[in-house]
This record gives sequence, structure tokens and C-alpha cells, in this order.
Amino acid sequence: MRAALLKEYGKPLSLEQIDCPSPGANQVLIRNRVCGICRTDLHIVDGELHAPTLPIVPGHQIVGEVIESRAPGFYPGQRVGVPWLGWTCGTCRYCREGQENLCENARFTGYHLNGGFADYCVVDARFCFPLNQNSGLSDLHLAPLLCAGLIGYRAFRMAVNTNRTDSAKIIGFYGFGSAARILLQLLQHENCDVYAVTRPADVERQKVARRLGAIWAGGSDEDVPVELDAAIIFAPTGPLVPMALKAVRKGGSVICAGIHMSDIPSFPYEYLWGERIIRSVANLTRTDGEEYLKRAAQIPIKPTVVSYLLKDINAALDDLRHGRIHGTGVIDLQAD
Repeated sequence: MRAALLKEYGKPLSLEQIDCPSPGANQVLIRNRVCGICRTDLHIVDGELHAPTLPIVPGHQIVGEVIESRAPGFYPGQRVGVPWLGWTCGTCRYCREGQENLCENARFTGYHLNGGFADYCVVDARFCFPLNQNSGLSDLHLAPLLCAGLIGYRAFRMAVNTNRTDSAKIIGFYGFGSAARILLQLLQHENCDVYAVTRPADVERQKVARRLGAIWAGGSDEDVPVELDAAIIFAPTGPLVPMALKAVRKGGSVICAGIHMSDIPSFPYEYLWGERIIRSVANLTRTDGEEYLKRAAQIPIKPTVVSYLLKDINAALDDLRHGRIHGTGVIDLQAD
């Protein structure tokens, strides 16, 4: 089968023919139809996150078809989705307390486990979502929901749950990439006002944010014109944290939605004072996935996608690296 292998950090992925895997007990063999491209993939490829072993096949927003199942509830021909969290131990304190996203022994798709930039992959059936309820969306449009959509959803839930009045209705987005675009659709459904902050010179992205429904969009060199109930930081840029803290009201929250971020600079205590909260989003749980995919089907949420062939994977990653993808890049494994 074809696979795009990461063999050395900072180098292009290597397109090669490798053996097709076989499923073990409680596993499912999937023919990958599409796989979304995520900034986490860049962090891995660029060496900002070091995979335990190389080579590895990256990619963790997979929509595919079951070819062989050794687990109950899955059958050949079934459409399924595979997210970032690929395996948990079920025995550590976090798993026992309903926080499997923090599992001490967790393994992640495209990081510990071969992922979606290949024709086939084997996955733990526990972390494989049937997509029957999402029949209204194509494979290409479903893929971004499995990470960008899920992370935005968990970030928003945190913003609401940590807010003292449970009424976070004025939300700031810091960074306006794939996850922000998808979450904006959910927040419009929730009657929230969104204020989008981008790089100062990124006028085009600001225009897109306003066109998609943001009340205001401006650069990080500008002050947000209202006091925010909460801010969600999608960009992996530490200096945005104190900036967002200054913009949220007392009792408000700042949610860091990325798996990797540059160092947060020191800031005056007064920015945090007033019972403001800083939290991070770490991965996801199966409950997150089940809840979100159901809500996404009901609203419905439809991401903007840009498709690429597997042979163009390195060009696609470079486009993401330099902000040239307006929406979510998705590798279409059926097109070539």
C-alpha cells in the first residue's frame, strides 16, 4: 500500500510502498478514503513534537471504510471516523475518573500509531466513530470535524463551563484557521458574538472572518472593541495569552486550544486578577466525539475544504505551514 512516511524531522515525507497492516483483537482495518491535514501534523513533521519512534505515518482526521473487523459493532463497508486519540489504558487514575484525554499511557493516531496519510490503517475499535448520523456530509467535509471541529468544541465547552455565570456569549478567537472557522458555525447556532483576531497584516483572513459571521475582525496590534466573556487561542503563539487576558472580563476565561505553543511571556498579575482563568485543551474524549458529531449533523456544520492528492502531501503541508489554506486541507486518497 502507499504511505507517506516521516523518517526524519524537518524533512519532506517519503512516499513509499509498505505492507498493509492486519487487525488484531478489538481492532478494525480501514481503507482510508480521506485524511484532514492538521497543524499538529506540522508540529510532528517539523520536530516540535517528537514521535516515540520513526518512521511513522502522520495524519489523524481519517474518514474511511471498514475492510475487516475483529470487534463487535463494526462491519465491512461501514463508514467510520478516526480521531487523534487512538488508545488509552483504561486503568490509570485519569481513565478511571472519566478523563481519558489525560491518560498517562495514551497513544495517538499519526504520532504513536500509523495514521491516515496511507491507503490503510488499523485502529482500536474503541476510538473509531461510526458516521451513520453524518450521512449528509461527504468524506471530504467530515474529515475536519474529527480534530479541528472536536478541539474547537471542547474549547468552547471549557469556556462556558469555567465562566462563573455560565453565559459566555461574547467570544474572542485568536487565530482564524480551520478550527476557528468550524467553531464559528456552532457559535452562530448558539447565538454567540465572535470577535476574530489575526496577524496584523492578514487583511484577507479578517475579511473572511467577517464574511463568515464574525462581528469584528482585526489584527493583534488592535484592541478588541468589547470586553470578552471568553477567549479561545487557536494560534500556537504564547504572547497571545496575556493579550487575551487583558481582553476578557472579570471571571472570564482564556482557553489555549493547541497541543503546542511557544513560550508565554511574563505579564502583570493584574491581567489575571479578578478571577480570570487560563486553561488548556488536551486532546479529546470519546464522549466529546459522540456529542459533537451528533450536534454537527443536527446544525448542520459544513467545513470549507481544499483537497490534495497523496502525492502532493508535502506541498499541502507547506501550504498549511505558510497560511495558504483558507479552510481545511484534506488528502483525498481515492482521487489518485
